[in-house]
Amino acid sequence: QVQPVESGGGLVQPGGSLRLSCAASGGTFSGYTVAWFRQAPGQEREFVSALRLNGGHTRYGDSVKGRFSISRDNAKNTVFLQMDSLKPEDTAVYYCAAAQGVIISSMSRLLSYHYWGQGTQVTVSS
Repeated sequence: QVQPVESGGGLVQPGGSLRLSCAASGGTFSGYTVAWFRQAPGQEREFVSALRLNGGHTRYGDSVKGRFSISRDNAKNTVFLQMDSLKPEDTAVYYCAAAQGVIISSMSRLLSYHYWGQGTQVTVSS
């Protein structure tokens, strides 16, 4: 059973960049789909991006397309979320999630994922 562990959050000015990391504790991400979701205060958890490690398929939420990029480092057993051109509305707790057997059409669905990290805070403010 793999446990995602997030890192890399922090405070950044509008227009800046951050890179979040999601490491696999207790196992490897081999054969998994790994996703990022975010949740702002008082709002529902929102899909951000996902990467299907078998085949390399990626998905992005509409609000982050063209600004965020998901990637992996197999040697480090880590998935990254590169966030550029950050906006105040990107402020949220970002969660990494993982699951096996996720079909491509379900990569953005919250209920597709069984293993969740504790989250890392991203604050975009001047």
